[in-house]
Amino acid sequence: MNLLHRVRGILLSPGREWRVIERESGEPTYLFGRYVAILALIPAVFGFIGKSVIGVTTSAGSFRVPAIAGLIEAVLSYAFTFVIVYVTALIIDLLAKSFDADRYFPNALKLAAYSFTPVWLSGVFLLLPGLQFLTLFGLYGVILLWIGLSILLRAPRGRSLLYAIVVAVLSFGFIVALASLQSLIVALPKIS
Repeated sequence: MNLLHRVRGILLSPGREWRVIERESGEPTYLFGRYVAILALIPAVFGFIGKSVIGVTTSAGSFRVPAIAGLIEAVLSYAFTFVIVYVTALIIDLLAKSFDADRYFPNALKLAAYSFTPVWLSGVFLLLPGLQFLTLFGLYGVILLWIGLSILLRAPRGRSLLYAIVVAVLSFGFIVALASLQSLIVALPKIS
């Protein structure tokens, strides 16, 4: 797999790319090591630079997150990315029968990993505070998931949109819980 070719394919011609992905391995080490590990660096690195080097502007003024706290936050967000992808794959797999789709975890893992592509790429917008709203482009991942569900898990077209929305809502809830945990971990040194 060529990383740039895969990113371009999944973003610009997802139907065709999902059919290629369907024939590939769903091995976690392959997906995590050759795709997630690389793309997940984008929001972690750009978020760190944006918060700790460039700084954040709020109505109360401008400030920089201390480098150590920013680094801890970046490492945690990077590590949590792997957990989020895996849990999203579990959600996809566990809900499959409810939406008349095939239950096959390797394909659920591929759906989770590749559907997060726009989320990770939009991490470049974390660099500048004024552009952070553009991370909303990451929502395109729900559309990628919707398209992929009918191809990789044979979800009926009429049910795949609702399936994608339910997966996205549950995954978002999990992401919010992990973000809260991350904030608590980063804040611990300040409390003691």
